[in-house]
Amino acid sequence: MTGTLFEITFYLAAPFWLLMIFAPTWSVTMRVASSPLTVLPLLAVYTVLAVQVFPELWTAVSSPDIDTLRELTALAEGAGALWAQVIAWDLLVGQWVFLQSRKLGFSPWLMGPLLVLTILLSPFGLLLFLALRATRRGADRPQEQHG
Repeated sequence: MTGTLFEITFYLAAPFWLLMIFAPTWSVTMRVASSPLTVLPLLAVYTVLAVQVFPELWTAVSSPDIDTLRELTALAEGAGALWAQVIAWDLLVGQWVFLQSRKLGFSPWLMGPLLVLTILLSPFGLLLFLALRATRRGADRPQEQHG
C-alpha cells in the first residue's frame, strides 16, 4: 500500500497544476487555485503514511538532526509521508504564485514555465517569482520628481 500511495501522490496534485499552466485564464482555474482545499487528498495520503511511523516522525520533528531525519526517510512510510508533505507544500506555493501572477498581470507564457519549475524545484521557482514580483512592483511605483 505504501508504494501505491507514494505513486499516486503527484497524480493527486497534477490536475491543479495542469489547470494553472494550461488554462490560466479560465474562471474555473481561478476558483480552484483560490482554494486551499486542493491539498486535502495529499494531506490524507500524508496522514495515512505518517500515522504508521508517528514515533519516528515525532522524534525527527521535535528534536531534529540529520541522522534522525535519515532514519525516518529510510522507512518507506516515512519517505512517503515526507513526499506527500512536499507535494502539498509545492501545490500551495504554486497556487500562491499563480494567484499573485494573475493579480500582477504576468503573461501566462511567462508563468507556465515558471510554474513547471515550481513543480520540480519549488524553492527555485518561488525565488524566481519573488524576484519577478519585486521587479514588477518596483516598476509600478511612481517615479520621484527631481528638480
